[in-house]
Amino acid sequence: MSTKTDELRALETDALAVELESAHRELFNLRFQASTNQLADMSEVKKARRQIARIKTLIREYEIKNDKSEV
Repeated sequence: MSTKTDELRALETDALAVELESAHRELFNLRFQASTNQLADMSEVKKARRQIARIKTLIREYEIKNDKSEV
């Protein structure tokens, strides 16, 4: 999940939805590993949460952009 914001901006809304689903799965797996003391680097959870926020922000930006263009 080392996708940068510029790379995410190049994707369309459908591809972002797929990335969001993948990021949610990754976060679930990281939380599961953390609860069973198998996760070596706890900062990975924080990185995953930020990646989800980044993707959601871009999806919202596209929604706002599309709403303005319809008016």
